Amino acid sequence: MNLTLRIWRQKNRQAKGSFETYQVSDIVPEMSFLEMLDVLNQDLIAKGHEPVAFDHDCREGICGMCSLMINGIAHGPEEATTTCQLYMRKFRDGDTITIEPFRAAAFPVVRDLVVDRGAFDRILQAGGFVSVGTGGAPDANLIPVPKDKAERAMDAAACIGCGACVAACKNASASLFVSAKIAHLAQLPQGQAERHRRVKAMVAAMDAEKFGGCTNTYDCEAVCPESISVDFIADMNRDYRKALLSGE
Repeated sequence: MNLTLRIWRQKNRQAKGSFETYQVSDIVPEMSFLEMLDVLNQDLIAKGHEPVAFDHDCREGICGMCSLMINGIAHGPEEATTTCQLYMRKFRDGDTITIEPFRAAAFPVVRDLVVDRGAFDRILQAGGFVSVGTGGAPDANLIPVPKDKAERAMDAAACIGCGACVAACKNASASLFVSAKIAHLAQLPQGQAERHRRVKAMVAAMDAEKFGGCTNTYDCEAVCPESISVDFIADMNRDYRKALLSGE
């Protein structure tokens, strides 16, 4: 496969970026999208040019680092798939592919296709945990958890924090991410003691990071590589109102 790549290049956060066009050849359909970018970078390095910076880590669809807008879609054209698990067989010989970083005020560009998603870390630090004393691990069956609650908690915990939901949302809302992180603890007995404090703290942190509000377009769910349901946003809003009324 021979492809034309339009890639966003930006030296740093303060610099003005622009698209640059590159040609890649002999790309095989079995390559992942990131492997295709590796081929491009090897060619650029061989020619003495600066390689394209992009985020990656596990390349197994687990870590959520591979945050790219591909032809205007977060993570690309295949549903429920991270960029690193997107294969070049989804494209055709001669295609032009436009590659950009995730676009959101809360995700400033660091360099080229790399963005700073530290805002997610700060939201989690505000309340995405259960405060417990140190000591030995309790027996696994000590606190019974109903099967439906356990499964719903696991569904929410599947969120890998990639930020695709923010990039896809016209308001750059982080509601899907935040609601998933709140919900997986809210379903479990261990999370009940801090339930009201948690939702208020994490929603306040989300607002402080200047993420937009949710207007129920469902774009976040459509691009989520883990198919996290927007139902969790409704749960978060419900818990938030209860927390405000409780005065806790």
